[in-house]
Order: sequence, then structure tokens, then C-alpha cells
Amino acid sequence: MKRTPMTLRGAEALRAELKRLKGEARPNIIKAIAEARGHGDLSENAEYHAAREQQSFIEGRIRDIESKLANAEIIDPSRLTNTGKVVFGAVVELEDEEGSRLVYQVAGEDEADISAGRISITSPIARALVGKSEGDVVDVAAPGGVRSFEIVAVRFE
Repeated sequence: MKRTPMTLRGAEALRAELKRLKGEARPNIIKAIAEARGHGDLSENAEYHAAREQQSFIEGRIRDIESKLANAEIIDPSRLTNTGKVVFGAVVELEDEEGSRLVYQVAGEDEADISAGRISITSPIARALVGKSEGDVVDVAAPGGVRSFEIVAVRFE
């Protein structure tokens, strides 16, 4: 089975979501289904069908999270040795062609949040960065065309 890399923070966030889904969302949707059943004919009961659809979504998400956690390879970036190379968990400072500085942490797919400066290990920019060192220039195929970035710094926090 394929291992899913994630940071310690990402694993904790998934565990918290799983706890919320099992402890709050699942019981609430079971109550909503029971209440909707009490309204009579199920074939024309929109509340019942909406609640069942929501239950299906919640159960699917629970299975997805449990699977990811079962196959997780949890990596603590603060324990990685700084070799100057970009690897999973690294915080990378980049400079683009215009001289603008960008800082990203290479994180797991579920942790990706561009506004928080975390990019997915499977994103085009992360794939271009992994294995490169400080001072290297990388070209990234972006939706607006190819962009070049210089790796200014690599650190592990």
C-alpha cells in the first residue's frame, strides 16, 4: 500500500477532524435522519434524502481519513538535517524573475494551503523543487506559462 507523507501538524489536524466527524457530525446526522423519517412518506421526503446524502458524505470522509492515517508516514520537519536540499517538510524561500520573494513549506496533500504558505508535495512547484539545493534555479510550468525561481534558502522548522 502507498505511504502518505504528512507532517505532524497535518496528522494532528486529520485526527481532530476524524474526532469531530465521529463525535459530532455522525450523531447529528443520525438524529436528522430519524426526525425526517418521522415526517412520513420517504419517497417524497426531501429532508430525508438530503440527510442521507450528508450521511454518505460524512461516512466517506471518515473512511478517507482513516485510510490516510493508517498509511501515513509522519515526518517531523524540525528533526530533519538541513542539507540545503529541498525535501518533504522543508521551508523554501524563493525569488522569482521580478525579484519578489515567496516562502513555501512542502507539505502533504491534505495540508496544502497556499494562503498559509504550504504547498502539496504533488504540486508542480514542489515537484520542481524537490532534490534541488540553495542557489539552484528551477523552471515551473504554471497555468500562466513557465516561471523561473531561484532557491534562496532551505530550512527546516
